[in-house]
Amino acid sequence: MPEALASCHTAMIGGYVLEGHVPAEDVRKLLAERPEAVGLAVPAMPLGSPGMETPDGQREPYETLLILKGGGTRVFARHG
Repeated sequence: MPEALASCHTAMIGGYVLEGHVPAEDVRKLLAERPEAVGLAVPAMPLGSPGMETPDGQREPYETLLILKGGGTRVFARHG
């Protein structure tokens, strides 16, 4: 996983890598669409992402990135 995409958790599902606090709806979309890709990443740990909720509801906008086989990325989903 490139350092720029690194986060706190890494998982594999359906042949894809998931890095960070990836929302369940993005995982479902990935598995339904099955793009030519390595997987999904939510770099860092944005407030309001799954598992990073706050008692006051504070949220930061963030993007889920599709990790392409050549090592590049593109925005897969926007949140917040």
